[in-house]
Amino acid sequence: MRFEQTMVIVALKSKRKDGTTMTATMTAQANDKLPHETIDAIVIGGGAAGLSGALMLARSRRAVVVIDGGAPRNAPAAAVHGLLGHDGTPPAALLRTGREEVRRYGGLVLAGEVVAAAPAEPSAAGDRRFSVTLADGRVLRARRLLVATGLRDMLPEVPGLARHWGRAVVHCPYCHGWEVRDEPIGVLAVGPASVHQALLFRQLTDDVVYFTRDTGLEADARARFAARGIAVVDTPVTAVESTADGDVAGVRLTDGRLVARRVLAVATSMRARTEGLAGLRLPAEELPGGMGCRLASGLAGQTEVPGVWVAGNATDLFAQVGAAAAAGAVAGAHINADLVAADTDEAVTGCQVH
Repeated sequence: MRFEQTMVIVALKSKRKDGTTMTATMTAQANDKLPHETIDAIVIGGGAAGLSGALMLARSRRAVVVIDGGAPRNAPAAAVHGLLGHDGTPPAALLRTGREEVRRYGGLVLAGEVVAAAPAEPSAAGDRRFSVTLADGRVLRARRLLVATGLRDMLPEVPGLARHWGRAVVHCPYCHGWEVRDEPIGVLAVGPASVHQALLFRQLTDDVVYFTRDTGLEADARARFAARGIAVVDTPVTAVESTADGDVAGVRLTDGRLVARRVLAVATSMRARTEGLAGLRLPAEELPGGMGCRLASGLAGQTEVPGVWVAGNATDLFAQVGAAAAAGAVAGAHINADLVAADTDEAVTGCQVH
């Protein structure tokens, strides 16, 4: 049975380091109503992956609910880059267009927070069921789940660093490297991955300084840096200094020196957002070198928990917007195919689908 005019988009709120919470920026349409019956799928996460998965399901005439806390990972960024046909689009504008497209096929977009999600009693025919509880106490039931909650970037504890995140403090040369080309760039090392990061940013400017921050730097890496003209600073870092205008002034060292820089690159520790999902018992996987933690998934985002798929940065920590959107679309198609098989099985046995 198709649920008419109902899709809800769900994502988790994001807490900043200062303890404040980013407020939801999306509101439901005035006539949007949450369904009371069991629906086909709930998408937990309203970013590129979640919206793409929801769009695929809605176009397959599936009843979908997606709930979005309105705190996407790239919210601090001025624009999305490297996305064919949409390069330079502000993140909020891209998501606004995505929500409109989902609604065009009968979707509902709801600002909200998931506080609990867990398997529920199956149908009379044995088809899977899940319950999702929102912060306001409402409970939704669905046959399948798509988790697209994204990730949280964890910065190293360097005083003055976090205030510039997403502007003069960057992490990905493909996301915003062009925008910082030819600038004096400092790389704050966090581990072995920072060596590769420094070489990537050297492609964009001839003025790169590598701050080892007691991470250690092997002789081979030092030789490679020297060959590319990358300066190395082994003196410990105490803080990131700002100008009177709020820009990055440079990096303060323990010996009192200020190494002038305009841009800082740092490899974050990326952690999949899992708040409210403990009841699903989704397996997680720690990446080597402290790079982060992802939700484990297989083909098309299918997890070890039957009926639950995951897409986007929650499982692929390095996916840009385009890759996350593609993964969401693939997961949505596989969810629909799984539902088609279940519907057919129930039809053969003469059971009601819902």
